[in-house]
Amino acid sequence: MAKRDIDVVVISDVHLGTYGCHAKELLKYLKSINPKTVILNGDIIDIWQFSKNYWPESHMKVIRKIMKFIADGIPVYYLTGNHDEMLRKFTDISFGSFYLANKLILDLDGNKAWIFHGDVFDVTMQHSKWLAKLGAIGYDTLILLNSFVNWVLTKCGREKMSFSKKIKAKFKDAVKFINDFEITAANLAIDKGYQFVICGHIHQSEIREITTEKGKTLYLNSGDWVENLTSLEFNNAQWSIYKYSPEHFVNEAQDEESIPDNENLNNKLNIKQLLEQLKTESL
Repeated sequence: MAKRDIDVVVISDVHLGTYGCHAKELLKYLKSINPKTVILNGDIIDIWQFSKNYWPESHMKVIRKIMKFIADGIPVYYLTGNHDEMLRKFTDISFGSFYLANKLILDLDGNKAWIFHGDVFDVTMQHSKWLAKLGAIGYDTLILLNSFVNWVLTKCGREKMSFSKKIKAKFKDAVKFINDFEITAANLAIDKGYQFVICGHIHQSEIREITTEKGKTLYLNSGDWVENLTSLEFNNAQWSIYKYSPEHFVNEAQDEESIPDNENLNNKLNIKQLLEQLKTESL
């Protein structure tokens, strides 16, 4: 399968370390592209819900693929989110082509893109973090239950369904929150003179031009790799939303990254130990 050349790819809300993460699908996607710049826009590793008893090899392979990008000299920007907020104490550091930060301003063909996770707009995050963490556990449980139900539906030849989307659709407050989130991000971007504002956090992929009396900006959201399996791609001066589909990889060769087994084992142990330490320090 020929790799697609992409100027910039933006991925967020992967939630590695949780049952709802679609690491295998994400790995297939990462192997199918040849990006010039990779932006990981928050909640890539879910340190909130990390458990040393659950870190599948497929999750480790995603980390290894990201490390391969870095080894190849491809700029990789890891922007922190709320589920990996423990990393914020280490921001504004870089190793080779890897950069850890809270936000990023990127020049794209003369247009400025303001990129950050977006949890700063979440009132629950700012004032009731314990409630947000409880909600995250409930969401992960819902996704796990939804996966089982979809497995049964598939076996019966019926279409899959999304519990969370049905729940969100029934509550006007959820729709209002998403709209308010987008408008708030756009207003700030317009005030600062940015042509693009790029977020994650709300698991809702979007490309939408927002106009106010002060000007206009293009609001973008990369979605997630728990339910929607989406990312943002910038190529030939155009933004687009990529949505994963199994049909894209029917003839994919099952190749592996060339990292020795002993190095893989050491990386796995070190990452698990680091995540456990970060989670403990945050309690």
